[in-house]
Amino acid sequence: MSSFIAYTLFGLFSGAAYAIAASGLVLTYSTTRVFNIAHGALGMLLSFVFWDFSVKQGMPTPLALALVLLVVAPAIGWFIARFIARGLGDAQASVSLVVTVALLVLCIGAAQQIYPAEARTILPFFAGTTFSLGEATITAHQVITILASVLVAVGLFVLLTRTRVGTAMRASVDNPELLRLFGGKPDQVAALAWMVGVSLAGLGGILLVSTVGLDYYALTLLVINAYAAAMLGRLKSLPWTFVGAMGLGLLSSYVAGYVQVDGFLSQVKNVVPALFLFVVVVALPQAQLRIGQVKGIVSAPLPSLPRTMGWSAGLLLFVALLAGALSEANLLLVGTAATFAIVMLSLVLLTGYGGHVSLAQLTFAGVGALTYAKLDQPNLGGLLLSALVAAGVGALVALPVLRLTGLYLALATLAFASIMDKMVFQADFAFGFNGLLPASRLSLLGHTVDSTGGYVFLMAVFLVLTAWAVLLLRRGVVGRLLIATRDSTAACGTLGLDVRWFRVVLFALSAAIAGMAGALFAGLRQNIGAGDFIYFQSLLLLLFAAVFGVTSVTGAVLGGVAMMALPQLQSSYPSVGGLLFVVVAVGAILLAREPNGLAVFMFRAGRWAERRIAPTIRANLPTLPGGSDPDDLFPDTGEAADPVDEPEVDQPEGVPAHAH
Repeated sequence: MSSFIAYTLFGLFSGAAYAIAASGLVLTYSTTRVFNIAHGALGMLLSFVFWDFSVKQGMPTPLALALVLLVVAPAIGWFIARFIARGLGDAQASVSLVVTVALLVLCIGAAQQIYPAEARTILPFFAGTTFSLGEATITAHQVITILASVLVAVGLFVLLTRTRVGTAMRASVDNPELLRLFGGKPDQVAALAWMVGVSLAGLGGILLVSTVGLDYYALTLLVINAYAAAMLGRLKSLPWTFVGAMGLGLLSSYVAGYVQVDGFLSQVKNVVPALFLFVVVVALPQAQLRIGQVKGIVSAPLPSLPRTMGWSAGLLLFVALLAGALSEANLLLVGTAATFAIVMLSLVLLTGYGGHVSLAQLTFAGVGALTYAKLDQPNLGGLLLSALVAAGVGALVALPVLRLTGLYLALATLAFASIMDKMVFQADFAFGFNGLLPASRLSLLGHTVDSTGGYVFLMAVFLVLTAWAVLLLRRGVVGRLLIATRDSTAACGTLGLDVRWFRVVLFALSAAIAGMAGALFAGLRQNIGAGDFIYFQSLLLLLFAAVFGVTSVTGAVLGGVAMMALPQLQSSYPSVGGLLFVVVAVGAILLAREPNGLAVFMFRAGRWAERRIAPTIRANLPTLPGGSDPDDLFPDTGEAADPVDEPEVDQPEGVPAHAH
């Protein structure tokens, strides 16, 4: 009986911390329609600030707590509302997710820069004070956490349902223009919601830090458990959110205490929050979709065939030169960039063309790498089988989430990635007892590509072939159907198109591309482990793909290079790495205005140069021998005639242009 009480008390403590964090998520989403992926990272950063004030600066604990929650956190919330999240509520789900992922990375980077890694300790409130409940004991810190969660839940419920400010908050998300006509100020209401939400994130982090420790990633990822509680309340019901958080805390505690199994099922206790989130997202009905006009999304222009051939040849030539000039370590980095680029091509197909957000692409890559290493067939047949296994896993993931879209689909795939990471990749039967699995280099027609330079060039060939396949698919009937369903699933439904099974095939094809990339990566590294496919990296993958252009092949290549380069630059050249991160952060913020990413600015610059500079060069060239025209050196592809500021608009086949 004493053990049951102890598990119950610990479960209530954990659930109370989840409830506080989840309440902040619900408040922010219900008033601004922005799901803040960075909620946990903000709590982590504010926990470091609390340590700075209370331990390093020696302030009294109440004063440090008040400064963090009433001054620092609201200031950060106001800045986010004013300069980062403004207008995100009306953007695509993928855009708002990417912006908050960028905020998450920014918080982790700021914490690492301001507070370098070292041993830090924060004692619980009233350390040493305990209370007896039968044979079990409860600490004063746990009591404070439970009481704080109840006060937060009641306070927010009263705020949203019984006050004029709460009414304005709810009205600002339903109809901000109508609120403005009645004298309300939607921008100030949104800022207030962000200020309170960030303060709650800080409170949750500070209450957990004495148990979890001051770690950059532990606190950030732990608060992801609060997503499940927030989704049980459908991101709007605070009472159900509180019930879900407490239930999740108790369930996790009981499973950890009473479920004693060996082997594969022993990892279940580590994935209870992820399983809870997946079941909740799949089982509960989605919020009603907003129905509006059918409007095409402005997309990056498709390159012409000669232009595609030219850039493909140029990329292969560039990689061939690098293969003969770089060291072994640098060649591995080039191969890693190619791996990321191929995985991002799977996002171009799934997210850029299909409009579906997946946070499990690196998990599919891990499935492909694991299959390739386990099959022990380092040839094209083994590569194909690895891609097919990953495709099968992608199809299995798509089946239970057929009806999910937007945020619901993203969170379902995030939960799946977390389950795969902790139950499969970290299991002994996957990557072995030492956490590493050997893999052989790929062979072609019986000839093994042993040299790293040759293998990197081979990966570049697969990158080019995959890019060609994606572009050819986009130009055909399937590509037009993808764009039509992305623009308006409801409109396609009225035309009698059943796109559910089409989505399963799309997920499978996207997972196959990612699985192929993982298999190639396994051959490149020759030793792979679970750490290469941590589900957290899928968030960064979506961030870089979207920032550099998830609607174009060029954006995928640039994003792959940037994702490889950022950690290297941060460790070797911090100033250059910081500049690249600023570019990524600014690009993420600009996504609300330019969803095609930074690549589209390169396209516009290239067309401007072709229209303005190329004619001057042609006019100044001397006449070629034999009377040839200098213009023959610069054939006109016809693309320069496109307006620089008006990229191609995708539209369903048969819909006239004026319908947009």
